Amino acid sequence: MSVSRSSKFNDKKVTTLRLKEMKKAGVRISCLTAYDYTIAKIIDSSGIDLILVGDSLGNVIQGNETTISVTIEDIIYHTKAVVKASERALVVADMPFMSYQVSGNQAFRNAGRIMKETNCSAVKLEGGGVVCEAVARMTDAGIPVMGHLGLTPQKINHFGSYRARGTDKDEADNIKEDALRLQDAGAFAIVFEKIPAELGQEITESLEIPTIGIGAGPHCDGQILVYTDMLGLTIDFNPRFVRKYADLNKNIHDSVSQYINDIKIKDFPNDDESY
Repeated sequence: MSVSRSSKFNDKKVTTLRLKEMKKAGVRISCLTAYDYTIAKIIDSSGIDLILVGDSLGNVIQGNETTISVTIEDIIYHTKAVVKASERALVVADMPFMSYQVSGNQAFRNAGRIMKETNCSAVKLEGGGVVCEAVARMTDAGIPVMGHLGLTPQKINHFGSYRARGTDKDEADNIKEDALRLQDAGAFAIVFEKIPAELGQEITESLEIPTIGIGAGPHCDGQILVYTDMLGLTIDFNPRFVRKYADLNKNIHDSVSQYINDIKIKDFPNDDESY
């Protein structure tokens, strides 16, 4: 992607409309997760287009094996911090497990609560046809909704594994149909997780709204990763779709070790670091 093609988007606050304009212009959309003020400030100032306060916080912040135990209160707490730090990026908050599955009315009320209490710009939920009624109601009320298809982590106990989805024709057809349903219901974008690259391309070309891939190939309109994965903070999770841009686990470990050593040998603090 050339700088000239994307320069007109660089200084603008990112909105749902801006994302659609970027898709139309062929400008790729950059997305990362964040869960706190400090990291969100760094990511936002770097020029990221979208920050997702993902329920992946259950894994990387709380240390749980799945995202199932994350609550609305957790999402609200972390989203508030991220919104304070984000001047340019569109901030999207995940709707956690069982915050929207019971009924359309429940989904509507919880989405409204998240928006009001955090001042985020949109919410994200998982699923296809079964959530479209709720998506339509939310969007009609002015709540922007991002969808999520393919591997949906909140259904991990149903799936039984984190293998790629849509590898057989029937499931691929269902994902394609669900994508169209979500678009028709008013979703402004859809995340596709761990689906074949060919399927990601086919769906991207069929939709008017942006597609955001995570393990969905290079043809999606944008890409998202969990920031702890791409910065090398995570050492026990190495899926093939993650490219590590740093080795912060080692950097932090070495820095803390040096700090401990400096204390032990009475080198820290020195005269210049004392009052």
